[in-house]
Amino acid sequence: MSDAVAVLYDVPGPKAKLRYRILSGVVLLISLGIAYLIYLALDSKGQLTADKWDPFLESTTWTTYLLPGIQGTLVAAALSIVFALILGAVLGIGRLSDHRSIRVISGVIVELFRAVPVLILMIFLYAVYAEYEVFKVKYLALAAVVTGLTLYNGSVIAEIVRAGVNSLPKGQTEAASALGMRKGQVMSLILLPQAVTAMLPAIISQMVVALKDSALGYLIGYVEVVRAGQQVGAFYGNYLPSLIIVAIIMIVINSLLTKLATVVEGRMRQKKRKTGGTVVPAADFGGGPTGAA
Repeated sequence: MSDAVAVLYDVPGPKAKLRYRILSGVVLLISLGIAYLIYLALDSKGQLTADKWDPFLESTTWTTYLLPGIQGTLVAAALSIVFALILGAVLGIGRLSDHRSIRVISGVIVELFRAVPVLILMIFLYAVYAEYEVFKVKYLALAAVVTGLTLYNGSVIAEIVRAGVNSLPKGQTEAASALGMRKGQVMSLILLPQAVTAMLPAIISQMVVALKDSALGYLIGYVEVVRAGQQVGAFYGNYLPSLIIVAIIMIVINSLLTKLATVVEGRMRQKKRKTGGTVVPAADFGGGPTGAA
């Protein structure tokens, strides 16, 4: 074993290894016991029978519940992503402004909506829209979900924009200024086109976050895939299979977007090695539904 590893922790001796094996065995037995108790509870409620899965073989289950739920998820995610990109670009450029007042205002907005949980935003906005009748009743939930996701993800994208622009060599700004270009021209013609390429993987990764967070809308009555699964479970009495199907649907959609982010990031890194540019990593700037809420 290398010295570097030995510095991190003490190498266990024979007694310690035996103790670890015993503890691992005990934890495994306890886990199996808990899993068996869960199995008995589900079996006693008839949730593990084959007929609980039969509704998913019927087209009406998909056309009445699941497909509209998937559509609701994609619509909320798509709208919030578009608006978040616009808001993020405005706030990100605002944070880079030469005017202190604009930087302060943009910074306050970004830090405020990054700190407030998405679910709290949705609930608050739903109450405000309902109280002042801003939208028609059938659009209240959608508007609250989209607005909440836009404010949160737009604030995160603003930081991505700022990081992407700041990652560019300072010499480009200096050279453009030496040519007599104004600040707006430098930003729109020189910096942003290059920064967009660098930010693309991180932005796509943030789209995955927006899609996952749209599931929080079921708590304010928005019909998306999670709420659709609950409706299927309530109608057919098969909550466990319904939630498993919903989980599979969300995993497939998120996996496709994550794969897209990975492919784009890989191509951007290849381009970086060829051109010497900078790529902002496709990290999760803010977490999923659980962390956000």
